[in-house]
Amino acid sequence: MNSSFRSLSLLLWLLLTCYYLNAQNIKGKVVDANSGESLIGASIQVKGTSFGTTTDVDGNFSLATVNQLPVTLVVNYLGYQQRAIEVASYDELSIEMAQGLYLNEVVITGSRGKPRTILTSPVPIDNINAADLKASGRRSIDQMIHFKVPSFNSTPQPISDATAHFDPSELRNLGPSRTLVLINGKRKNQSAQVYLNRTPGKGEVGTDLKAIPAEAIERIEVLRDGASAQYGSDAIAGVINVILKERVRLTEVDVETGVTGEGDGFSYHAAINHGLEIGKKGYLNLTGSLFHQDKTNRAAEPGGDGFFGFLYNVGAIPIEAAGGFEATPGKLATAEQILNGDTDWQRANPGLGMNIGLPEQDRYSGYVNLGLPYGFGRFYASGGYTFRYGKSFAMYRAPWWPGISNNPENNPLAIPGQPYQGFQPTFESDIKDHSLIIGNEFFIKDWTVDLSLTSGSNNVQYQVSNSINTSLGADSPTEFNPGGYQFGNLLGNLDIRRNFHDQVSLFFGAEMRRERFEVRAGQEESYIGGGVQSFPGLQPANALDESRTNFGIYAGLDYDLTRSFLIGAAARYESYSKIGNGAGRDNFSWKINARQLIGDQKGAIRTSVSTGFRAPSLHQIYLSNIQTLFVGQNVAQEGTFNNVSDVTRVALGVPQLDVETSINFTAGITYRWTDRFSTSLDYYNIAVEDRVLLSNQIATNALPEGNTVRMQLEDDGVESFKFFTNAADTKTTGFDLVLNYRDIPLGQQKKLTFTLAINRNKTKVQGNPTVPSVFAENNIDIFGREEIGRLETGRPNFKGTLGASLQVKDWSFHLNNTYFGEVTETNPISITLDQVYSAKVLTDLMIGYDVSKKINIHLTANNLFNVFPDEIIGSTEDLQLNFGGRFRYPWHVNQFGLLGAVYKIGATIKF
Repeated sequence: MNSSFRSLSLLLWLLLTCYYLNAQNIKGKVVDANSGESLIGASIQVKGTSFGTTTDVDGNFSLATVNQLPVTLVVNYLGYQQRAIEVASYDELSIEMAQGLYLNEVVITGSRGKPRTILTSPVPIDNINAADLKASGRRSIDQMIHFKVPSFNSTPQPISDATAHFDPSELRNLGPSRTLVLINGKRKNQSAQVYLNRTPGKGEVGTDLKAIPAEAIERIEVLRDGASAQYGSDAIAGVINVILKERVRLTEVDVETGVTGEGDGFSYHAAINHGLEIGKKGYLNLTGSLFHQDKTNRAAEPGGDGFFGFLYNVGAIPIEAAGGFEATPGKLATAEQILNGDTDWQRANPGLGMNIGLPEQDRYSGYVNLGLPYGFGRFYASGGYTFRYGKSFAMYRAPWWPGISNNPENNPLAIPGQPYQGFQPTFESDIKDHSLIIGNEFFIKDWTVDLSLTSGSNNVQYQVSNSINTSLGADSPTEFNPGGYQFGNLLGNLDIRRNFHDQVSLFFGAEMRRERFEVRAGQEESYIGGGVQSFPGLQPANALDESRTNFGIYAGLDYDLTRSFLIGAAARYESYSKIGNGAGRDNFSWKINARQLIGDQKGAIRTSVSTGFRAPSLHQIYLSNIQTLFVGQNVAQEGTFNNVSDVTRVALGVPQLDVETSINFTAGITYRWTDRFSTSLDYYNIAVEDRVLLSNQIATNALPEGNTVRMQLEDDGVESFKFFTNAADTKTTGFDLVLNYRDIPLGQQKKLTFTLAINRNKTKVQGNPTVPSVFAENNIDIFGREEIGRLETGRPNFKGTLGASLQVKDWSFHLNNTYFGEVTETNPISITLDQVYSAKVLTDLMIGYDVSKKINIHLTANNLFNVFPDEIIGSTEDLQLNFGGRFRYPWHVNQFGLLGAVYKIGATIKF
């Protein structure tokens, strides 16, 4: 390891030496052709390369040449016509940009060859720049994309253990595992957390998008097409490529504070982004940010306990289990009193002590993006570190909670001499995420050779507080370390490309990746006996340290047969050292695409067909644990078994996990009707086989008497279990429609922009797994209607955005309306108990005022009209849906969370 660092240091020293010996640059200024105003953040790129920069607050830029002059500079700015300028000297440039041509934004995602515009790309790509992200009024990039790209969904999940700290995010409702996230074109590590609760994305692993500060981002490119042939595993639904800022000679400070319409959830945010020139050619862009948010609470106030009160009343649980709870001093409560709320404690606590909403959160981030061009190449590095603390809440253990003593001699949370109040466990998380990319591009004649090393990890440590382990009695701690998870990867990439006569683009390369997944056991008190209330700790038997390697090679070719017609192809071979139980697996993916420009090159018809794959994550292969969840009509322990244990493979006969495979087809048309008005329509059809998911919740007593697994689980007090399996084949079809009408002139210094985007999506489960004999023989469904419903109707099948932006001199107004189609919470037993939550529209309003050229203040109202999901309709046939009235709004499945209206004020300062 030391020799590797010495070699890397020597290489860096040599590159820096070459850099300073070859330092020369082109300087200039970019302005609006009509008004002469400086254009901030305009993109300047050397044609045929990936090297470029952006303008500062005064419209100035400084750019290095990558070869000897002359070179061609390609200048782009959102809402303006692209310009290509021949540069033959180092004289300072003055570049005027005319408005129009909104499909000419250059994107680099979708092909590993030369960059193309949105119009000339053969696949659908959304290009969301920093200004558009900011205009969403949201604070994390998962929520920014959620309200900008209709085919992307990400919703907060309350009372869901660790899932409450990681919002499941996905493209085209295909699950978090099938969206690949890149930073500057390099693979971002996945999170350490598996979503285990009854939420969208159950049984899957995503990427922690909250770990990337929005202020560090220049733009986000969203590829809405399968791309396994180019990027490898996980890119079945598409790719999100986060491009970091390169701008220099500009400092931007953002501050903001806000509160919800309910008066809770107070938040504040501060960030700074600063760009430095290094020498005459290089850049160093630095970002630091912090964010704090208080918890929110949207619990209902049922007064009576329709869950335990009902079970006591009908004798399903003996009233003695309430532990001698007193309705009034000296008088024991009856089941009917608890059911109807006729006790002193319930009258004082009509919400039954619940906290249901966003967790308390603190987030600190630092990111860096470095580029050092020199005579025959460019050294680059980027990365960052984010620490996030969160505190969410479990179910309040009311004073009559069965199995919990109210006697101080057996319960350290019971205060002697005072009426017993019960307690609410908190679930706290420390999440540390880091990423680091180091690489070098070599420009060898007409070839570009990119050699890079990427490292990333996500570390989650949990803590349960204000809780007890009842088996320890008065000796129980009230704070517990229940363990944690860590996932990391290390990648080496070699990417080579060349353009031949600006007609043929050839690209090929290789990737070596090592992944590692660690599970840390908790302290003994967290798991012995019944374990700590709310989240029993990870046991030594759950602890593990597993790794695997993956080798991939790829190649592709884009060929402009004519000025109008493009055809492209790509293929990739992957070899994994471990899929499960020590076995490896190979895969071959391919892709063919084509594009025909039409209407005097104002539009394009495009199509692609490809195969894709996803290898089961290490988490899905090896993770096992025990949680406190609803089991039938009670709260009890549930076990998750990994795919390599003797329980699943031998005793239950569950087969080894296999890779997922897919066939993707897209076809679409895009057209620029005028310089300001453009449309695009894309159809997609994605068939995925062998999706790796969690099974149903299976009751332990459903197994036959005498079954070894049943006996072991009953001895351990585990009343249900689930396991990972290749659970289903699915087919997803839909279309994306986008209309943009930008910068409509309304007079001097006035312009108006309209944007409409729609996604119609339908997923259908077409095949179920082979059921192991122990389940088939006992009529046990391992992937039933609740799991199928989560895939088919757990996300909106129709979603759209309609936005308008008005600029009036120094004032700006942004109005965004997001339509969320209905979702269905599917009951595991009966269709009569399904609940449909109707479609809703959320309206966001943002008003900004330029106090001066460098200071802007803004007011934001997210969810202006305080819209919430439909309320839950409770039923004694399905007590866990709203847990006896505690939940007012759906907590497993909903379209946009439970926050309600949020009002914020902020300022941006540039200097």
